[in-house]
Amino acid sequence: MSDKIVQTERDKYQNSIFFPIGEPNPYGEFFVGQSYLADVSTEQVPVFNVTFEPGCRNNWHVHHAKNGGGQMLICIGGRGYYQEWGKEAVEMTPGSVINIPAEVKHWHGAAPDSWFSHLALEIEGEETSNEWLEAVSDEDYGKLK
Repeated sequence: MSDKIVQTERDKYQNSIFFPIGEPNPYGEFFVGQSYLADVSTEQVPVFNVTFEPGCRNNWHVHHAKNGGGQMLICIGGRGYYQEWGKEAVEMTPGSVINIPAEVKHWHGAAPDSWFSHLALEIEGEETSNEWLEAVSDEDYGKLK
């Protein structure tokens, strides 16, 4: 696909959501496909808009914390998925809210045929960190609709 077509599709999608798509994600090495990141709030509660092009997903990962911690996802546009290790994937559409406790291995990303954006809220905790793991296999991702 040409850069011009992708730009046009991104602009069209941007016009369908309230929050900015942002710039290419600096954590892109932990994603299959192109994602974007925009700061929504960096005070009190850090909130970021993460946008995924169709077919893009992040690697399996874990939000570690000695106490508290975890992450909350709020879908604001498009269609995507969230999956915990050992469980079926859950479809996310605008308004879907996912609460992810610390120490739960998971991934999230766009459906194969749709852009997808979610607000990511990092939950305060003690000794928090993020551990990036293996990519979601094409075989497993290909089972999604």
